[in-house]
Amino acid sequence: MIIVGYFVRLSGMVNDDELNKFNKMVFHTLFPMLMFSNIYHADIREIVDIRLIIFAVAAVFAVYFTGMAIAVKTEKSSRSRGALIQAIYRSNFVIMGLPIATNIYGHSNVGVTAVMVAIIVPIFNVLAVITLETYKGSAVNPRKIVMGIVTNPLIIGIVIGLVFSLLSIPFPGILEDTVSEISAAANPMALIILGASFRTGGVRECRKNLVTAVLMRLVIVPGIVLTVAMLLGIKGIAFVTLVSIFAAPCAISSFTMALEMKSDANLAGNAVIFTSAFSCFTMFGWLLLFKSMGVF
Repeated sequence: MIIVGYFVRLSGMVNDDELNKFNKMVFHTLFPMLMFSNIYHADIREIVDIRLIIFAVAAVFAVYFTGMAIAVKTEKSSRSRGALIQAIYRSNFVIMGLPIATNIYGHSNVGVTAVMVAIIVPIFNVLAVITLETYKGSAVNPRKIVMGIVTNPLIIGIVIGLVFSLLSIPFPGILEDTVSEISAAANPMALIILGASFRTGGVRECRKNLVTAVLMRLVIVPGIVLTVAMLLGIKGIAFVTLVSIFAAPCAISSFTMALEMKSDANLAGNAVIFTSAFSCFTMFGWLLLFKSMGVF
């Protein structure tokens, strides 16, 4: 899809103004539908692994604050700091979590992973809004940050999904099908826009931060978090869920959000592209390593 987007732009089918409009559509319509659909279909009350939840949430915040410390120390630009922090802590768990768990354990045994999607993804999105609002380059405005969270389309989609899921509110079949079809278009559209926004010179501009993001996202973060999880005795589907959270590439929506919230979209986009490409090897490597050690 990224390659398709690149050639769409190369052929002159779309210009910068049209790309921005498409990105707004994805950010304000498609991704909120995707968030709602994922949360709505996860039965949060079905399977709750308290130890896994505590460990995963603690690890997310540990990675987040580590990423913040690295960004503040190594990058002077506030806009780039926000994008770098997001690239380090925010993974593509919402897309990769269930497919990986299902591939290993089958459809009937992934309730734990589905519940973790409903818990971790909202945290990812709230932290992203806080981060990108904080590091816009202007003075920090707490009221603006709160309003950014409350009015963020992804957060709204998650909240509505949680309400429908927790209260078991029935959703008419025809509407559910419509939402599912719309949400299915979110990631393909985001990847096409990402490809169309790609600039070869952009890699050179953010090379240092890009290397940091790729190494942290795919090697250092999963190496530390998964090793600690193994030592604590977390095994089976719970461990595979952690692999999906902490070893997955950068979230596709991180580029969409960075572009919409005036962050460093060049760094965010390249982080998605390069971590997605290298994760084909690193995720397989992590799964193979811990599988050989009998962790799952």
